[in-house]
Amino acid sequence: MRTQRRAFGALSALVLGAALPLLLGVGRGHVELVPIVFVHGGSGSGAQFESQAMRFTSNGYPQSHLRVLEYDSSAIDAILPEVHARLDALIAELKAQTGAARIDLMGHSLGTRVSHAYLADPARAANVARYVNIDGAQADAPPGGVPTLALWAGTGAPGRQIAGATNVVIENQSHVEVATSEESFLEMYRFLRGRAPFTTRILPQILPRISGRVTRFPQNEGFEGATLEVWRVKGRSGERIGRRPRHVFEIGPDGGFGPFRVVHGLHYELTVRQPGEVDVHYFYEPFVRSDHLVRIQVAEALGPFIEGGPNHTALTVIRYKEFWGDRGGENDVLEIDGTDVVNPTVFATGSVGASSVAYFGFDVGSDGKSDLGAVPFPFGPLSFLTASDLYVPASPRRSVRVHVVPRGRLDEARTVNVPNLPSSASRVVVQLHDFEP
Repeated sequence: MRTQRRAFGALSALVLGAALPLLLGVGRGHVELVPIVFVHGGSGSGAQFESQAMRFTSNGYPQSHLRVLEYDSSAIDAILPEVHARLDALIAELKAQTGAARIDLMGHSLGTRVSHAYLADPARAANVARYVNIDGAQADAPPGGVPTLALWAGTGAPGRQIAGATNVVIENQSHVEVATSEESFLEMYRFLRGRAPFTTRILPQILPRISGRVTRFPQNEGFEGATLEVWRVKGRSGERIGRRPRHVFEIGPDGGFGPFRVVHGLHYELTVRQPGEVDVHYFYEPFVRSDHLVRIQVAEALGPFIEGGPNHTALTVIRYKEFWGDRGGENDVLEIDGTDVVNPTVFATGSVGASSVAYFGFDVGSDGKSDLGAVPFPFGPLSFLTASDLYVPASPRRSVRVHVVPRGRLDEARTVNVPNLPSSASRVVVQLHDFEP
């Protein structure tokens, strides 16, 4: 029955998604929308706005009105004037392209510091109609006098606020989750548009269009010189379908690729190849809707710390909604090849950055044994990242089941199957939705 309800719900959403632009009058000049610019936080990228962008387009926003500003968060003190100059240029470009007089600005975490400093200049603040401050800087007044919504994660310190702003606490959500969640979208949309959205869901499309960037982590620089291959894979095994990729993109200085079309409900692998480097294989849950903020990040600096060898597989699992491992019945389950890697040590929650959105599992010491009780160096001190010693044999060739139960809710459990590629030549990355389809 649950499968039938899900199938009926998906079909209904597909029909609604196709009809929604007509219902909202989009494309007939009946809706005037203010463009939005999102500024990410530390170790972040435009990927933290990916789900919200799809919710905005589900409510009639054209993709042309949704942009992100990306920068190297590890060097923000040195490059802040440059980041502000780039934001100037992006706002001017958006105003010219859309005819809008002003834009709406959003900042998350460190991005709120970038935004507050930007809005402190009256000439710059004059170009911003409204500002959304997501779990970041506090203030004694709305930055630059711009009408402000301040969203706060309920798991964070109580009592945080921007005086004179609309302050909303999203209960039982953590720092990254509050940037990507459905509940936060409701507050964002209501603040920006003055009314509730038509839907808070991401409405599916039959033939979504996909584009994005291949970048270095955390610099957000384009991974120039690499090649990106797009493969269809079998959902039950992760095995490639066909001998040639469906699409091939040569990556230039900006890291951009696409757009290309996918089919709703099917599974895809996006592989980054560069001479002299290990291949990075990204496996996805089925794409739901046209998505132009796909970020394929290559963490070159972490490479020396991830054990490689012909006999074991190294996997990374990413979800822009923190994994919880010390919250009792609300803990996530992240089962890799039959082993639940979630525990209070590896997936501790607490202060900002302590909770993790990316898990790295690899065979420390190449000894063919797992030890899930400790976080190997350097992942312990790194914000939003965690790891453990996980042995996944790379021989014989077979598929590895990555199974997630979000917040312990069995009715929302999902699975991605991937091949057990040897870590001597490959890294396997599973990108999970930060929403429940």
